[in-house]
Amino acid sequence: MVSSIIPSQEKLHQQDHEQLIRIRHTCAHILAMVVQKLFPGTKVATGPVTETGFYYDFDAPVSFTPEDLEKITLEMRRVIQANLPIIREEIQRGEIQTEITNLGETYKGDILARIPPDEIITRYFIGSPDVPVQPEPSLFTVASGGMVNHNSWWDLCAGPHINFTGEIHPDAFKLLNVAGAYWQGDETQPMLQRIYGTAWETPEDLQAYLKQREEALLRDHRKLGQDLNLFSIQEDAGGGLVFWHPKGAQIRHIIEDYWKRSHLQANYQLLYTPHVANLELWKTSGHFDFYRENMFDSIDVEQQAYQLKPMNCPFHVLTYKHQLHSYRELPIRMCELGTVYRYERSGALHGLMRVRGFTQDDGHIFCLPAQIAPEILGVLNLTEEILSDFGFTNYEVNLSTRPEKSVGNDYVWELATAALKQALDTKGWDYIIDEGGGAFYGPKIDIKIKDAIGRSWQCSTIQVDFNLPERFNMEYVTPEGDRQRPIMIHRAIFGSLERFFGILIENYAGDFPLWLAPVQIRLLPVSDDVREYAKSVATTFKQAGIRVEVDYSGERLGKQIRTAELEKIPVVAVIGKKELENQTLSIRTRQNGDLGVLTIDEILPRLQEAIASKGLI
Repeated sequence: MVSSIIPSQEKLHQQDHEQLIRIRHTCAHILAMVVQKLFPGTKVATGPVTETGFYYDFDAPVSFTPEDLEKITLEMRRVIQANLPIIREEIQRGEIQTEITNLGETYKGDILARIPPDEIITRYFIGSPDVPVQPEPSLFTVASGGMVNHNSWWDLCAGPHINFTGEIHPDAFKLLNVAGAYWQGDETQPMLQRIYGTAWETPEDLQAYLKQREEALLRDHRKLGQDLNLFSIQEDAGGGLVFWHPKGAQIRHIIEDYWKRSHLQANYQLLYTPHVANLELWKTSGHFDFYRENMFDSIDVEQQAYQLKPMNCPFHVLTYKHQLHSYRELPIRMCELGTVYRYERSGALHGLMRVRGFTQDDGHIFCLPAQIAPEILGVLNLTEEILSDFGFTNYEVNLSTRPEKSVGNDYVWELATAALKQALDTKGWDYIIDEGGGAFYGPKIDIKIKDAIGRSWQCSTIQVDFNLPERFNMEYVTPEGDRQRPIMIHRAIFGSLERFFGILIENYAGDFPLWLAPVQIRLLPVSDDVREYAKSVATTFKQAGIRVEVDYSGERLGKQIRTAELEKIPVVAVIGKKELENQTLSIRTRQNGDLGVLTIDEILPRLQEAIASKGLI
């Protein structure tokens, strides 16, 4: 299967993308200004741009309702149509601190305190602070408090913004909903109200997004996961921990089995490593210093601190170091479906997409410098093969280069970056260079997949690492008998099984292809008289490797068919007296409708062929 590799549209149209960021940023400010006008006493927190819009957090004396969002929208349109100027001002820390204190804007005071002492402090005004607003100064009138006066409204902000509010089309934005959000995402902090919105350059773009959003809501993996009984998040066990139910676990088993076979064929060695390790290991790797806030507290074991692993990488390094390797053995490819644990704040948890315990499809390659390019190419080929088999053939590819703060010398960075470029060029993929976007320990390639409704999902990543080989004193023996550091390549194709499963659910809207479906065929007996025949058919299918169920509910045939449709069973076989007499099945599929009456010997090879080819029956 040939994949369609498409550069990121955002990067292709960088100027347009920057304008969209400015529009959304300004919409967030207009939203906050209007809320403070309509709801006196409201304190504002933060209002960033998101991938598809913006939001703003408020500490308000009232609970916002859908009717309030309509009022806010009307007032926002008035501000936009007034075509007010957006003015940037640099200001001294002491001066702005006094203003914030006098206004009682405690959250802005907290934000100000977090700005580094040597950083320039800027704020943006909507409307001029010096020139009276015409023709409607009442736009800015508030009863008391807030960052509004009779002429303008301002917010601490680094920008960027548009120049005038009129650059926003009044029919190209929409307020979407209200949600709760802890200040700074910390559940020990006050709960704020977050108003989400979206903004685009044209009304047509807005309508296209809203249509996609409506479709996305129908595909929400959290709802489908419950409806299809695939998984659950059991709050009794703590948030962010996934329980795989039998049908979801069946799909996971299929994915894992496929993944292992693919990697063994690509000459990877499978590993299984512990879930905990002595805390000193994470100090050696650097995770304790750089990743501490995302790690769970350590566990005391015989007066030693043990740590739930947030990463698999150090364990693979220790496995490599178990014995000294010769250059002749390299490259060495190791892989593991390794479960890791990371502390995510409750406000950040989201179904399968953001959890506290998840299984990474980790792989690490230890190689010679000259082997980087061919090894990266091998990873790209394996990535394309696996993603294509799961139905993803459109990708966005980014190559991220050396950031300002990094480890390693110029030579190895240039070597690794050139090798990544060479692999991508050999592969023939278009890609965008993200200057300075690499990790501090090496350059990387990121691959986003496009789903059935055009959304992008970050999944696969390939990273060259100069840091861990140095920290762990990794070595191999050169042809001259010297010791050198190997190059380490991190790579993941799914990212995590949980998140990839969530993406699969939404991509297929729960209607999995035959080879992935937890139940591939359901037998529907119309009466008790044919159930023994149904059992014997099920046994035959099971022995042939087909995942089959018999509906023993005793419901009428119409209800059985309806239940199978709701559960998105790919194939159903109706069994009545005629089927019993003739030893046949009446076959109906979700994708191609009725196939007619077939014998077991006729339908079984068709099922097996469709499953093996990952196609339709």
